[in-house]
Amino acid sequence: MKLSCTQENLNQGLNIVSHIAVKNNNLPILSNILIKAENKILTLSATNLEIGITANIRGKVDNDGQFTVDGKLLTNYIALLPKERVDLELENDELKINCNKQKTKIKGQNAADYPLIPKINKIKPYILSANDFKAAVSEVIFSAATSEIRPEISGVFMNFIDDNLILAATDSYRLAEKKLKLIENNKKIEGGERIIIPVKCLQEVSRILGVFKDDTALDNLENIEIYLIDNQIIFTYNGVDLISRLIEGQYPDYQQIIPENFKTKININTNELIKAVKTSSLFTKSGIYDIKVDFNNNKELIITSSSSQTGENISTLESNVSGEGGIIILNYRYLLDGLQSIDNNEEKIIMEINDSNSPCILRSEKDNNYLYLIMPIRQ
Repeated sequence: MKLSCTQENLNQGLNIVSHIAVKNNNLPILSNILIKAENKILTLSATNLEIGITANIRGKVDNDGQFTVDGKLLTNYIALLPKERVDLELENDELKINCNKQKTKIKGQNAADYPLIPKINKIKPYILSANDFKAAVSEVIFSAATSEIRPEISGVFMNFIDDNLILAATDSYRLAEKKLKLIENNKKIEGGERIIIPVKCLQEVSRILGVFKDDTALDNLENIEIYLIDNQIIFTYNGVDLISRLIEGQYPDYQQIIPENFKTKININTNELIKAVKTSSLFTKSGIYDIKVDFNNNKELIITSSSSQTGENISTLESNVSGEGGIIILNYRYLLDGLQSIDNNEEKIIMEINDSNSPCILRSEKDNNYLYLIMPIRQ
């Protein structure tokens, strides 16, 4: 194996794949990255057996071959090289690296021992804006359950239906749902195609999209393609393929807990509400994180918190309350997560409430495609 490429291209490719090349005591080779030169294409790959990432890198291939080396070591070393041409050559089970005045040899392992990343025949993709997808993931992913006691809610629900993709996540205490437009739906399955995708997979997709942001705006890059085949999902973007297993099981019918009508609608400044919630959080009861939201006055929202250890806080905010008055007690952390997930450019948000025992809904004033639901703390 003999090849060359620019330091910038190699560094970017390593940053994309090396994140999942982590230490594994049962299979040490998983901490390595597979470098493959074949048919004039340079490919970097890594896997943790749950997720596999492959990135094609622009370069010049003189001799085909493949080899694996420690991912962390190689990534850290290449990052320190000058932004010039890097020559790589396999010689006696060592990877020789030359760049300007730097010469290095890195020991590695035979590629034959490296786990295979499945090659999937990619047909009938769902295509959507990479920028929109990255934003949508950030708006729902934090609501997924962190425990795997119920595996189906430890992932994110995705439904490809008609010209839309619906993403939803819940931990039983709160729910986030985002709808975005597909550029192409090449399947058109009646009732949609429903899957549950691991949170770690979506975190990796978001991270990969972020790797490109320093070089080119996401808006100017290709759209992201999504393929669903045999309980696996593949994301293809700008020469990178990420493949992951899906979570088996039936996702809860969360639509049934979203009220169709509301007795109270509150229109309030987003930033002012965030500040009030943060202030009240300093005086909540440890382990309960409760704040009282009083909407009895049609021009004010009063947020109260108290603790025998820290004291009491009352914040009064100007708001437009229409409908019935009342009080609801919420977990401030869940409320804050929802407020901060709404677009920072949104000056005002809508809160919709029925009573102290029913869910509270947050919506953007301008965007009807996002919904965040919080279950109240019952006294």
